[in-house]
Amino acid sequence: MNITTLVFILLSVIAAGSAIMMITSKSPVHSVLWLIVVFFAISGHYILLNAQFLAIVNIIVYAGAIMVLFLFVVMLMNLNAETEPVKNHRLQLIGIVSGGSLLLILVAALMKIDVEQQVQMNVGDAGLIKVLGKTLFTNYILPFEISSVLFLSAMIGAVVIGKKD
Repeated sequence: MNITTLVFILLSVIAAGSAIMMITSKSPVHSVLWLIVVFFAISGHYILLNAQFLAIVNIIVYAGAIMVLFLFVVMLMNLNAETEPVKNHRLQLIGIVSGGSLLLILVAALMKIDVEQQVQMNVGDAGLIKVLGKTLFTNYILPFEISSVLFLSAMIGAVVIGKKD
């Protein structure tokens, strides 16, 4: 086994374990923190697949901005045990049936996978930032410039709206 396989297995165990901890955690804040660990493990998988741009965007956008938003929402909701709604047994039954159906579909899909086929990793340079930048600034320069003008006008609009008289 080479180092890439060991890192892949380690990242997979971290992602799966953190996802299980996220689901089974009693505290919503702890669930959000476990989800951040899952996002970092997925970013590690992106790096193994030679897609550094996706890894950085995943960390900045999902683990950074969206998880901070989730934390604020969870903290603003002020979830107390006294205000917890009564659990509906019909919804629990529907959740068990739909989860079991998903499990059956996953098992059926995994039974059709050919285990002998190897996956090539670190092949090509499609996910590199250099290739993305070159494509963005050669083939798609006009849409890129139009979107930058739109973002600039949105920022100016936000400043004008937020400015007090």
